[in-house]
Amino acid sequence: MKLKLVGSSLIIAGTALGAGMLAIPMVLAQFGLIWATLLMLFIWLGTTYAALLLLEASVKVGRGVSMSNVARDTLGVGGQLVTNILLYALLVCLMMAYIIGAGDLIQNIATSFGFNLSKTTAQISFTFITGLIVSCGTAVIDKFNRLLFAGMLLALLITFAHLVPNLSLSSLGQVVTHDNLALVKTSSVLFTSFCFLVVIPSLATYNKEASKSELKNMLLLGSIIPLICYLLWLYAVVGNLPAEQLLHFRNVSELISALSIQYQNLELILSIFTALALLTSFLGVALALFDQNTDVIKSTKAITFMMTFVLPLAGAILAPEQFLNTLSYAGIILVFLAIFIPMAMVLSVRKQAFGEHIYQAGGGVPAMVTLLMFGTLMLFVQYL
Repeated sequence: MKLKLVGSSLIIAGTALGAGMLAIPMVLAQFGLIWATLLMLFIWLGTTYAALLLLEASVKVGRGVSMSNVARDTLGVGGQLVTNILLYALLVCLMMAYIIGAGDLIQNIATSFGFNLSKTTAQISFTFITGLIVSCGTAVIDKFNRLLFAGMLLALLITFAHLVPNLSLSSLGQVVTHDNLALVKTSSVLFTSFCFLVVIPSLATYNKEASKSELKNMLLLGSIIPLICYLLWLYAVVGNLPAEQLLHFRNVSELISALSIQYQNLELILSIFTALALLTSFLGVALALFDQNTDVIKSTKAITFMMTFVLPLAGAILAPEQFLNTLSYAGIILVFLAIFIPMAMVLSVRKQAFGEHIYQAGGGVPAMVTLLMFGTLMLFVQYL
């Protein structure tokens, strides 16, 4: 693959890795690794195919830079309005969750170095600095994200080097509850953890010269990376901490503190890894919202910057302890935006004739029906 496509895959992976990476052990450990793994694979398959549908729609309408653009060309003004409302709600919820997590982490890092930094100051600083990077555009984020991702993987490998040799087989096999309904309810957080589709229109435009096979491979690579990282992280954490203890963690810093008690030299590495995971995810989501606002508002970068970052920052400041709850709210919105809207877009564009060189997701009608059933199930889960 070309370096530009690899960089785009890392943006996809980085958008997914973040809040999900941190939340997964806290919500899944109690059900045992077998059921947690099966549920994760099931949701990964559904979200990845839905993302391939969005990629098809983005390419066929001319690689629109945002979902608003693609929705307008496929679903009309009414469909565009619904898409915009859902997308704004989703992206604001996700950005709010990432700002909460980052603020909590930055505050703890500052305290460890002897600085008294309030959580609000940490959240504002994180949002402003990353916002400046996002406003520079996709090409800058691509190059910056490659460095961040390399650092994150290095920190993750060092973490695994500490955790894996001390895995407890009894811990890996522990099951706190056999409540299948409670397991299904966790799908809202897990479903949100694979929320990378928001950057697909931006990346389709960024890679406008790529072939259909290159675009498909870009997306698949970007989706497989977080799946592997999620599973390895889940196994490593569960193998080192009791599931009962994980169940009571409320935020990222509590998880890091618990692991640092066992591995005194690991606290800094875990903090770096967590910070990079949140940052790469925040950059991808913020890029999607920034491009969305650029398309809709058509104003100066300063106005677009304010419209993109003020609302999620305000939400994070007002609700600093709602990390997991915010991810759950995002999951409800995501079902419509990630499943039903891409299906509607593709049904619209497939009525038109395109050349063989234009990308089209495989599977035909059976795959679409299966995805419809998947989306209906996910919607049902969100309201349990």
